[in-house]
Amino acid sequence: MNTWIVFGVVFGYFALLMLVSWLTSRNNSNETFFTGNRRSPWYLVAFGMIGASLSGVTFISVPGEVGNTGWSYFQFVLGNLVGYWVVAKALIPLYYKLKLVSIYAYLNQRFGFRTYKTGSFFFLVSQTIGASFRLFLVAGVLQLAFFNAFNIPFWATVLITIILIWCYTFRGGIKTIVWTDTFQTLFMLGSVIITIIVIANRLDYSAIDMIYNIGEHEYSKIFSWDWQSPRNFFKQFLAGIAVVIVMNGLDQNMMQKNLTCKNTKEAQKNVYYFSFSFVLANILFLSLGVLLYVFAQQQGISLPTKSDDMYAFLALNHFGLLAGIVFLLGITAAAYSSADSALTALTTSFCVDFLGGDVTRRKRLLIHLMFSAIMFFVIVLFDILNNDSVVTAVFKVAGYTYGPLLGLFAFGMGSKRLVRDKWVPVVCVLSPVLTYLLNSYSVELLWGYRFGFELLIANGLITFAGLWIVSYSSNEKK
Repeated sequence: MNTWIVFGVVFGYFALLMLVSWLTSRNNSNETFFTGNRRSPWYLVAFGMIGASLSGVTFISVPGEVGNTGWSYFQFVLGNLVGYWVVAKALIPLYYKLKLVSIYAYLNQRFGFRTYKTGSFFFLVSQTIGASFRLFLVAGVLQLAFFNAFNIPFWATVLITIILIWCYTFRGGIKTIVWTDTFQTLFMLGSVIITIIVIANRLDYSAIDMIYNIGEHEYSKIFSWDWQSPRNFFKQFLAGIAVVIVMNGLDQNMMQKNLTCKNTKEAQKNVYYFSFSFVLANILFLSLGVLLYVFAQQQGISLPTKSDDMYAFLALNHFGLLAGIVFLLGITAAAYSSADSALTALTTSFCVDFLGGDVTRRKRLLIHLMFSAIMFFVIVLFDILNNDSVVTAVFKVAGYTYGPLLGLFAFGMGSKRLVRDKWVPVVCVLSPVLTYLLNSYSVELLWGYRFGFELLIANGLITFAGLWIVSYSSNEKK
């Protein structure tokens, strides 16, 4: 594809985001940046959250992974659906009742100062790593599509991307994100639908033919019942529930958007509608994955060795100009949807949890800039070290860093016991270490059992057990 067409698409998209930022950030304040003044329409938040939840991981990795694991990822998505309902019924009412800006302030009220800081710290680490992985993925595609033509190095691509994100988020914060997420979701889903239509026309499929061929294809197998396999249904389903609870319900990034709704009922309504839309969106991505492999096989196209590169390779080289343009719009939307809200959430958490929330506008801008720089260095480091599938790497890292958050909130909401606050940081640091050892030796210790995404649950249980050891009853305190 002509590099100047790529430039025009990216420039036009960025200009649209800047316009949205200007319209939504007038008369802004810290309250606007952190909570959007709690005036966001629930349906706007619900639609925007589709793109934020999917991000570049789903956009790039899920279609490619179909060739390796079929539709087994859909077992995980079904667990996600249940997880969103748990978040809507259990967590959102709690956050609104306590009128939280940072959700980790709950830990301060429930346990104490050190527990509060520990929970917030684990979020900062988890979100920085997770968002960096996602942005790394889509920055690589932009590198392939445009920046390589001008011999611009990857680190410069990442730097330019982060600077653009900073420019349209530093004023309006979460209020701007709610609106930009809407456009990003529209472009992401639109690009996938148009790509599917283009492939169907190339293969001379009617709508019925396409549905039939996808359903009958060997890659469309969903369920696995082998208990030793990481793709076992129960492992994937339970992990899907746990991952949503921690990476959405216990994640400032995602919950900050929910908390911009007017009240509890509207926030819950947002989650219910979003959860069903999320499942339908993943069906689209998995269907696209099957069609990509069918197309490549029929055309005799040699695919890249990395499955993450497959969608970009075919869209930019074999589907024509229209499909290439909509792919670029989709991947650009994915790049910004994952990183912009992450920077806003990281800034909010640090300002509220570590600086007390009462910060000047100038200090908030500096903190926003600081996290932008941190993400840049993490992405460059990941580029040097990574040799794993990104979709696996993201959840592998999350299994270690989000586990203590799962254990902390589960213990707080599921038990009336109090903890010895000074020991909580020790428990939360030891838990990922023990989880790593358990995962490394699970075959020897657990009769051949291999962990998948459910490693997150094990991490949370270890944290829960550790908290129980350093806890005591409320009667004992009296």
